[in-house]
Amino acid sequence: MIVTGNWKMNTLPQQGASLATSLAGDARVADAIGRGVDVILCPPYTGIAGALAAIGDSGMKIGAQNCHHEPSGAYTGEISALMLEAIGCGAVIVGHSERRRDQHETNDVVARKLKAVLDAGMLPIACVGETLSEREAGITADVITRQISALITGAGAAAIRSSIIAYEPVWAIGTGLAATPGQAQEVHDRIRTLLVSNGCDTAILYGGSVTSENAAELFACPDINGALVGGASLKADVFATIVAAAARECGGTA
Repeated sequence: MIVTGNWKMNTLPQQGASLATSLAGDARVADAIGRGVDVILCPPYTGIAGALAAIGDSGMKIGAQNCHHEPSGAYTGEISALMLEAIGCGAVIVGHSERRRDQHETNDVVARKLKAVLDAGMLPIACVGETLSEREAGITADVITRQISALITGAGAAAIRSSIIAYEPVWAIGTGLAATPGQAQEVHDRIRTLLVSNGCDTAILYGGSVTSENAAELFACPDINGALVGGASLKADVFATIVAAAARECGGTA
């Protein structure tokens, strides 16, 4: 199980360090890590150094929310994967729906970012998912197939095997809505089938308004290997509860 907290554009550096400190000292988080749960925190760029210092030897990892697909160059305002790795990051989210929407990131760009993260020695967390209009039109499977196929074509099957896929139904991001476990499992099963058929099976996270109330039911689904948590990751107790739910699914009692 893998539980990743995406803090988005929240927390000033001191606030982020405090949140990371609280999680590092939470017995539920420590127990879950001991039972094999990977816990990754993704603060804003300005909070990465403070979060790294705060987690100490807790076993948690720090990631970033985005990077540029080139290693260096005249890209004002951008951060490369190599830069993130150099300061201690271990993972990077690529292709989040908010960046696809607001920064117009294409499937090709997301694939290039995935490869850049992997080449820098970090773990890519690649996001895919459908909008509400696409779900209502009955084309969720087509959308997911295009996105996954583009990642495989652009980065290669070997790269996907070394990455994580996060399914985020766009209509559930920040809306308080969440896919039912059945809806989530249906899409995860589709993703799993695509990955297996292309020889690149890997972990698949669910990321759509995950809360302490629905986490356990989602984690019980056979093709859900963890969560990409948004707003709930900003509250230490709530996030620790989600992490504990992942540990229970691993056979623990956290």
